[in-house]
Amino acid sequence: METDNKEIVLLSTADWDNPFWTNKQHVAVEFARRGYKVLYIDSLGLRAPSLNKKDFGRIVKKLLKVVRPPKKVQENIWVWSPVTLPWNAYRPVRFFNKFYLSLCVKVWSKLLGFKKPWLWTYNPLTTEFLKPDDFSKTIYHCVDEIKAQPGMPIDILEREEKTLLKRADIIFVTAPQLKESRLQWNDNIHYFSNVADFLHFNKALTEDYPIPDDIKAIKAPILGFVGAVSAYKINMDLLCYLAKSRPEYNIVIIGEVGEGDPSTKVHLLREYPNIHLLGPRSYSLLPKYLKHFDVALLPNNLNEYTDNMFPMKFFEYLAAGKPIVSVDLSSIKEFHHIVKIGRSAEEFVQAVDEVLKGDVASLSDRLHLAKEYTYEIRTAKMLKMIDE
Repeated sequence: METDNKEIVLLSTADWDNPFWTNKQHVAVEFARRGYKVLYIDSLGLRAPSLNKKDFGRIVKKLLKVVRPPKKVQENIWVWSPVTLPWNAYRPVRFFNKFYLSLCVKVWSKLLGFKKPWLWTYNPLTTEFLKPDDFSKTIYHCVDEIKAQPGMPIDILEREEKTLLKRADIIFVTAPQLKESRLQWNDNIHYFSNVADFLHFNKALTEDYPIPDDIKAIKAPILGFVGAVSAYKINMDLLCYLAKSRPEYNIVIIGEVGEGDPSTKVHLLREYPNIHLLGPRSYSLLPKYLKHFDVALLPNNLNEYTDNMFPMKFFEYLAAGKPIVSVDLSSIKEFHHIVKIGRSAEEFVQAVDEVLKGDVASLSDRLHLAKEYTYEIRTAKMLKMIDE
């Protein structure tokens, strides 16, 4: 039975208008669809800005929003873009941010008619920004090992996440490792993997999309990757090895270079004529590209960050009907019967060869699994646990 509470303050680590949607935006949309009123708070900037064009542009964009009240972006969702000081390693900065944010959230919540909102947070520094006692419930949705991202203030993140874990009423995590490493602080932790918007990505199968102009001249087979092209996430050497080993295969990469890691360099990829870096494409267009992929790739690095993540693209690829070849990620081992896993560069290439020859889980099996992992199903299970 669904709770009587219908108000949520959602503290995100991703801006609402970021074209590359993550859990945070999708979860807000699903709550709004269920009749919840959501105050979505844009990313507060955990990583101190670097001296680069991308970070400077983001700062300017934030400053332009500083005087704006929450903006209604769709039915039941209001987005607020606060401007906090990003140097969270320093106590005076944290004190100012907490005073400013707590006050503003109270004001905006009152103006929106919120009476007993939940706090649904993705930010491990939450207790440095807001007071859990100001909310009827605190739910921590831990979707990444944020401290493993480049440039993060590790000491303060570790300390304050422990505080949040102890204060939270319930915790949801998206990878088994995230649960194991946090159980010592709170035993009310539940694992739910990342999921997908099945209906959106299934359009790759159900719609008669023509091949996009920018890949029209690229010959099959097309091996595709969609996601952030960042050095800490993606194994550039593996992609180069694949391109060199199979010059007759074309690798299409869709995503923003340097997302979360401005130091990312992709010059090695550009040396191969069969690697095509398209740059980012809007969420609405992704099924049109996926339709024309022969194989979908998960060519991640294996490190602390990826050991604690569940790739969002996994179920999106499956919903699009695509066969998947992946590195040996901890979070997808349970799906080894659906995905081809390469434990070395040689095995990865061999797995691609096998898929192209038809040695792959059936389309019906891929779609059946994808239908079990949607935002609707996961949110219903989460709400049931909160009610209980």
